[in-house]
Amino acid sequence: MSTATLPAAAGAVAPPEPGLTRDEVVRRAEALARTLVDRQAETEERTFYAPDTHEAFAQAGLYRILVPRRYGGYEFGVETFMRVAQALGRGCPSTGWMYTLGAAHALAVASLFEESAQAEIFAGGDFISPATITPMGSARRAPDGGWIIDGTFPYCSGAPYATHFIGHTTIESEDGGEPRLLLFIAPRDQWTLLDDWGHQLGLKGSGSHSVRFEGGRIPAHFAFEDTHLSEVDVTRGTPGLRLHGNPEYGGGPLSSMLLESASLAVGMAQGALDAYEELMRSRTTIFTQVVRAEDPDYQLWYGQAAGMIATAEAAVHEAARQWSQTCAEGPEAFTREKDLRLATICREVIKLAWHAVEGHLFPTAGSSSVRTGQRIERIWRDMSTLHSHAGIGVLLPSVATREYARVRFGVAEGAHA
Repeated sequence: MSTATLPAAAGAVAPPEPGLTRDEVVRRAEALARTLVDRQAETEERTFYAPDTHEAFAQAGLYRILVPRRYGGYEFGVETFMRVAQALGRGCPSTGWMYTLGAAHALAVASLFEESAQAEIFAGGDFISPATITPMGSARRAPDGGWIIDGTFPYCSGAPYATHFIGHTTIESEDGGEPRLLLFIAPRDQWTLLDDWGHQLGLKGSGSHSVRFEGGRIPAHFAFEDTHLSEVDVTRGTPGLRLHGNPEYGGGPLSSMLLESASLAVGMAQGALDAYEELMRSRTTIFTQVVRAEDPDYQLWYGQAAGMIATAEAAVHEAARQWSQTCAEGPEAFTREKDLRLATICREVIKLAWHAVEGHLFPTAGSSSVRTGQRIERIWRDMSTLHSHAGIGVLLPSVATREYARVRFGVAEGAHA
């Protein structure tokens, strides 16, 4: 469903560029991505992308792609957003990761929260919010009925320029019972950014710092009890679908999160292929001294990697299309099985992109091309670190793929043959 056909909401705020199109915002992202290639070292040293890059993203409308139009956003949808993520990941993996995992969660907010919360959360227009899936810290009731949050939440990609933070925590039990889960969103003034990122193998510039709450306060309508973001049932509709009339604000949350990682993995692999192509045109073989592009072995290695990356790109674009199409079919169509199936496609996309880099490009690029700071070396480190992310290295292989089979065959969790 095209958001361009939706009627304007009463009191809606116009976006900065009402005539901006999906194609144009993707073109802008691709142009910006080309400027990121030569800034990767400084981004790693800083541990997040530069203030002028942040300003350029804002001016290009990148922080409003998924924000509803009634709040000054462009509401361009998941397919457009994933193309932007892929483009930025191709230019600089760290920058692409930080942008994507900050801006993507406008979709979850616009889907799950009621109008009163959305009006406050999206009041600034631009929206950046890291989200973590592992429960940390604790929450207790405030006298006014809201929540008081304490604790440190690590791996908050996008935090340096964030307007909000989405996290999961446990509710302190007053009677000694089992702790309960709380999903919440907190404005920037309720938490502190810690200077603790940049020591990992890769994605050193992804702005994945920890944030700390010390008596942070959030109103009751900024939280959901007994809810995890990856397990929300959308088959009965969502507040966002009813509020905005856009089917994409009623889609599966797990698969939308994994589409982000898959799009980034494809972009990163394309960046490695770009660097390898430069070597094909400029370097000669060791023994025969012919340009690599004319050597049969290098032709084979390049062709194999290019084919794998093109296949991964086609698959992630098709998965994004299926995600949007399933939304358009109505809430009941986005079952848990459908959500999990799309998530498993994303897992295979990530594996294919990684194998192209790790199995073909990195080992044949030559030792001088994989020294510290070289583009292929950096991408190899970044993609290695991508695999350590809980949503890719733990959640998908150990949980989502098995759950998909269980749901498909109607097998209860914990059942054995």
